[in-house]
Amino acid sequence: MKTQTNQATVATMKAAVMRGFGDFDVLHYEEVDRPQAQPGTILIKVLAAGVNRLDHYIREGSVAPELPFPHILGADAAGEVAELGEGVSQWQIGQRVIVVPGFPQEQSQYAIRPAATAPSFTLPGLGIPGTYAQYIAVPAQWVVKDDTGLQAEDVATLPMVLTTSVRAVKEIGDVKPGDKVLVHSGASGSGSMQIQVAKALGADVATTIRDDAKAAFASKVGADLVINTRKEDFVARIKEWTDGQGVDVVIDNVGGDVLAKSIDAAKPLGVVVAFGFTAGTEVTFDIQQFFFGQKQLRGTMAGDVEDLKWGLEQVRAGKIKPSLDRTLPLREAAEAHRLIASNAVQGNLVLLPWAE
Repeated sequence: MKTQTNQATVATMKAAVMRGFGDFDVLHYEEVDRPQAQPGTILIKVLAAGVNRLDHYIREGSVAPELPFPHILGADAAGEVAELGEGVSQWQIGQRVIVVPGFPQEQSQYAIRPAATAPSFTLPGLGIPGTYAQYIAVPAQWVVKDDTGLQAEDVATLPMVLTTSVRAVKEIGDVKPGDKVLVHSGASGSGSMQIQVAKALGADVATTIRDDAKAAFASKVGADLVINTRKEDFVARIKEWTDGQGVDVVIDNVGGDVLAKSIDAAKPLGVVVAFGFTAGTEVTFDIQQFFFGQKQLRGTMAGDVEDLKWGLEQVRAGKIKPSLDRTLPLREAAEAHRLIASNAVQGNLVLLPWAE
């Protein structure tokens, strides 16, 4: 007599999975179990997933050395609602949505602002499985409607860089109409978005690049002054641009020795926003110059859902535009990381989970 067993079929999906830290080849295109919509969450079909430099650092092991494996990277996703969890009524199947790129994991901390100060705050792709996959499950609270009218690959360039740029420029930098602002690495994903946010706020913007080939791109996204730091000293050029005063705000995406010079480029009472550390995590600067100039050094890491919504309003108004460099199929996630690490991308790079 043959015995029959009732065993539920486990739904699967394709994902770029890493099972340890290392170089680009630790990213493997695999079939894994598909997440399910739990109570209070929605299952999102990921139509496009953005790639950020932070993903590169996480893969290397320099951000979260205790990361559990296997792990799926990615904080950015544009997609559509595929399944509703119990108790979710504000969304509909098929509705286009954007995942908020960072939120508290504990529901009791959802109201904490800034959200990044909540003890359980994390990013998709860091503390929880990320968007380099065909599906992701997200609490319904941390999803916003995609009414941009843009293609999914363009939308996927926005969440992380838009949210963090609005936080860095508008909230932490407190940029106002008429301010003069310096943004470093203006051809990068974050830098190019910070230029656009500052322009949307009515500022004049200078930016730095290290390759003349990227100058046209930096100008295209709104920079009024583009400085190639391989050819010019940016502090001297900024002083010339501001009649010897210095800028009101510096958004420093670089860190290291550059941060010390950013302080020099700021005017008395000026603000320097520390946002990155591509040039190193240790900084030495003249405290006397900083002290007598009465300057301010502020740090920022992530943004809130309110920052994302404000940014999307500017997108709908045409004041901010996506900067898509290229798309790659999800199976080429390793190549995407190689391009990001080698600074071969102008703007943003996006993975397509459903492309062959």
